Amino acid sequence: MKPDTFLEADCRPAINFEPRRCGLRPTILLLHYTGMASAEKAAEWLCTAESRVSCHYLIDEAGRITQMVSEEMRAWHAGESCWAGETDINSASIGIEIHNPGHGLAYTTFPEPQMQAVEALSLDITARHRIRPERVLAHSDVAPSRKRDPGEKFDWARLGGAGVGLWREPAMIEGDAGFGRGDEGEDVARLQQAFASYGYQIEANGCFDEATEFVVTAFQRHFRPALVSGRADHSTIKTLNRLLEAVNAVA
Repeated sequence: MKPDTFLEADCRPAINFEPRRCGLRPTILLLHYTGMASAEKAAEWLCTAESRVSCHYLIDEAGRITQMVSEEMRAWHAGESCWAGETDINSASIGIEIHNPGHGLAYTTFPEPQMQAVEALSLDITARHRIRPERVLAHSDVAPSRKRDPGEKFDWARLGGAGVGLWREPAMIEGDAGFGRGDEGEDVARLQQAFASYGYQIEANGCFDEATEFVVTAFQRHFRPALVSGRADHSTIKTLNRLLEAVNAVA
């Protein structure tokens, strides 16, 4: 296997991959963290059949890029997930695993050499596949009830400034309680519909249930990381509206 990217990259072929299904092509760039103690341990796991997982690229803390699955193939990185109605995220995406121990171990900030590599590789992939900014996503965006990665310490603002992904300055946190678990009504239904319009899998049932809390939390990890509360306060809602306005402006 030869690297698909023009960037300097090693190759370490994974076992778990297959052709993309139903004629789907990469329209999503999906970012993960490894959630393991070391990048080498993550690479070993991603290359074993028993893991039932794989990814297209792995980036270690020093910024070294390793390609594991050809971009034309379907890697097994997203699991049960959904975005904008698409449930086969593996067939519709390219997955990058970024080494970080994650929330379950010793979650840390992502070092500068690593972020430089993430930025460069993401720019390359999105340009070659013409992936729209709003479809550069976190694993937690497409699987909010299961996943937290790459999490609130990942520098999405940096990527947005470099032209990777859609980013708008989060609205100021005002200290209001906002909507939370158990709240009901038309305002909650409108909020749920707004999240669905952006792409999150959520039912506009007018009840701020557990599924809604998961979506709000995932949104905050990505777009309002200063406070990840699971409550839809004014800052969260205003930030969501800014993003929707940006998408609609270029639609």
